[in-house]
Amino acid sequence: MGDPPVEKRFRILCEITRAQHFAWREAVQRKAPNLDATEVVKEMWRVTGEGTGAAYLKHLDKSGSLPQQVAESIAFSSVCMGEDAVVEIGAGGKEAFVRHRGCPWHGWHERKGLLAEDRPGCDAWFEGTVATVNRALNTSLKVETLKALPDGDDCCLRRFSVEG
Repeated sequence: MGDPPVEKRFRILCEITRAQHFAWREAVQRKAPNLDATEVVKEMWRVTGEGTGAAYLKHLDKSGSLPQQVAESIAFSSVCMGEDAVVEIGAGGKEAFVRHRGCPWHGWHERKGLLAEDRPGCDAWFEGTVATVNRALNTSLKVETLKALPDGDDCCLRRFSVEG
């Protein structure tokens, strides 16, 4: 069988992780059929976002542009997981955009017939991440979904901004 290159192993691991998410969702639905699976999934992503925000905090520079730093952290994480994500900077560093032009999660949701859970799960993840950063730094970072692949748009586009 041989030892596949690390890049191939990592791509496979990312797919295993996504498969495990959907297996987890199905297990919850089997064991607790009275629960709204979509609400459980959103809560799982919110909790995941809280952990993500805590991880990002270790790398944020309070003197720099918070929207840009969080957007860059998200894009970096996304690219690491096989997503096609870029950052676009706007309004003098007071806002930044993360554009996902492609996302394996979207394909998985589509194949599983769960497209209605795709955007709400991502939105909950982004909200959990931002809420954690805001609590820790006493800031007012906001995230807004402007476009979403599951809504039929050509990309997912999220705006990160601070007031003032």
